[in-house]
Amino acid sequence: MKILLIDNEAPIRETLRAMVQSWSEGHHEIADANGVATGLTAIAAFQPDIVLLDVEMDDGQGFDLLRKLEQTNFQLIFTTAHNQYAVQAFKVSAIDYLLKPIDPYELHQSLNKAMHNIKQMQLQQQVQVLLQQVAPKPETERQIVLKDMEKTYFVKMKDVLFCEAEGAYTKFNIANTEPIFVSKNLRFYEDLLSDAGFIRTHHSCLVNSARIKLFDRKIDSGVLVLDTGHTIPVSQRKKEYVMQYLENKGN
Repeated sequence: MKILLIDNEAPIRETLRAMVQSWSEGHHEIADANGVATGLTAIAAFQPDIVLLDVEMDDGQGFDLLRKLEQTNFQLIFTTAHNQYAVQAFKVSAIDYLLKPIDPYELHQSLNKAMHNIKQMQLQQQVQVLLQQVAPKPETERQIVLKDMEKTYFVKMKDVLFCEAEGAYTKFNIANTEPIFVSKNLRFYEDLLSDAGFIRTHHSCLVNSARIKLFDRKIDSGVLVLDTGHTIPVSQRKKEYVMQYLENKGN
């Protein structure tokens, strides 16, 4: 297994090297680089299986490095100080990341996951979704990456109608296709998608506000009608919030 460490701080590279060497999964070749330019050179020469890539470096960002690659024939793990903007992008694209200071156990878990996924060829698409988040394309082209037990789905945000809580899972209801069940709870997606115009209308429902056709307030505490005809309940506790959100959205 060939593992490349890209970080602009030498002490962090040394610490990562020691952590990787203590990983129990066989023999590893380890190389390192200190920035975007040296990282690109190392990727071409070393041909790594796994890359640990820092977000912020002296000569640019890890995102800049990815934009300059024609192909990503490796598994990718980002490392970052707490950067909510970057973390949001990682979550939407389902690309693995570790927050600094890096915990050895979490690093080993990420390496195990990367090794398991080594033969999968979907990273290029995930990187495209990631780069959409950090340099957004038009809203109609934005995507989210969803994974169930067997498959990875690349879904346009505009096609997501609403999400439903299913215990520890979330059910994504998507236009013109079968629902997708994801093993993360609804609160995770409420936090992740609020900036994309999704609103919580009920303890068990998160709705894409771009798909709302009307708000019928005559029925109980209210019902949202989507452009597909789906009806979404609004709880009494959320009614005022939903009304205010939709009024502000229309202004």
